[in-house]
Amino acid sequence: MVKFDDFGPEKIFEVYDPVSKMKGFAVLDNTALGPGKGGIRMTATVDKEEVAKLARTMTIKNAMADLPFGGGKSGIIADPYKTDKKKKEEIIRAFSKAIKCICPSSYVAAPDVAMGVNEVKIFVKANSDKKAATGKPKSMGGIPHELGSTGYGVFVATIEAAKFMGLDLKKATFIVEGFGNVGWFAAKFLTEHGATLVGASDSKGSIYNPKGIDFKKLDAVKKKTRRVMDYNEGKIGKPETIRTCKADIFIPAGVAQDVVTEKNINKLKFKLIVCGANIPFTADIEKKLFKKKIVVVPDFVANAGGVISSYVEYIGGKEQDVFPLVQKKISKNTKLVLKRSKTKRMSPRKAGLEIATERIKKAMKKRK
Repeated sequence: MVKFDDFGPEKIFEVYDPVSKMKGFAVLDNTALGPGKGGIRMTATVDKEEVAKLARTMTIKNAMADLPFGGGKSGIIADPYKTDKKKKEEIIRAFSKAIKCICPSSYVAAPDVAMGVNEVKIFVKANSDKKAATGKPKSMGGIPHELGSTGYGVFVATIEAAKFMGLDLKKATFIVEGFGNVGWFAAKFLTEHGATLVGASDSKGSIYNPKGIDFKKLDAVKKKTRRVMDYNEGKIGKPETIRTCKADIFIPAGVAQDVVTEKNINKLKFKLIVCGANIPFTADIEKKLFKKKIVVVPDFVANAGGVISSYVEYIGGKEQDVFPLVQKKISKNTKLVLKRSKTKRMSPRKAGLEIATERIKKAMKKRK
C-alpha cells in the first residue's frame, strides 16, 4: 500500500481504456510549488508503489532545484518489448487522453523507461497541449537530451564543492563511472576546466591511468569500439574495479546502484563524490561517508540539470537559456547544502532534504 504523510501523495489517478486495454496511473505527490513534474514509464511490472516513490523523489528534486514544479510520476502497464509499434502508440494515445483532465494543469509529463522522444511526441499530440510534457522533439519546441544539461550540472556542482573544500580543480584528478551521456559531458567540461581524468568505466569494463587519460582520444575509442577499456594506455579492469582506484573526485554516473557498499567503503581513495546517477548508494552509506570526511554532493542536488532544462522547455525557452540557469541554480543550491552540512554537522543529503522540505512546507502554508 502507498503510504500517505504530510506531503502526500495528493492524488493517485488510475485509468483504464477498454478498447486499447490500456492500464495506467499518475501519482501527484505534492503540488504546493507547482504542477507535479515527472516522467512516464512503461513496463510490464510498474505499479503504484514504485511510481509513488518516484513521484516523491521528484517532489524533493524539484524543490531542491528551486523550480515552480511539484512532484509527480506516471506509469503505463505494458511490456514495450512484446508490444508492436502500432499497439504501443494506441496505448500511449489512450493514456494521454485519459489523464488530460490533470495534464498539464496539475501534472507535466516527461520521458522515462521505454518512453523516449517519439513516444512523448505521440503523448503530446493526443493531449493537444505542448505543455503536457517536456522532452519533446526539437520541432515541437523541445530541448534535446544531447545538449548535456545534466552532465553540465554535475560539473557545476563539482566546481562549487571543490571551492568549498579548498581543492584546486586544475591540480585535481577525477574518475567517472558510466561513460554515457551524463558521465561523458561531466568529463568533457571538467577536462576543459583543467582537471585530469584518470579513470572511466562503462558496462563492458574500465580503464585507469594515474598519469592521465586524454578525453578526446577516449571519446574516439568509445565511439569506435563501444568500450572504454580499448583505450589501452592504462590498467584494464571490470566496471566495478574503478571504484577503488585513487583519485581526488569520483563521479558515479552510470545505471548501477550500490556503487559504494560496506564491502568497499574502506577501500575508497576519494576526497569528493558528486552523484551524477540517481541513488548510487544508500542514505546509510552516505552517513558513513560523511563520518569518513568524504564530501558527497547528493544526486538530487548535482544531477538536477535535466529537470532545470525541462523547466526552460516548459516556459518556451531556448537552448541558449539552459546552461546559464543550470549554472545559477546548481551553484546556489550546492553552496547552500554544503554550508548547512558544515554548520549543522550533518550529511549533505540530510542538509539538502531539510532545505527542500522547508521550501515545500512554506509553499503549503501559503496555499492554505
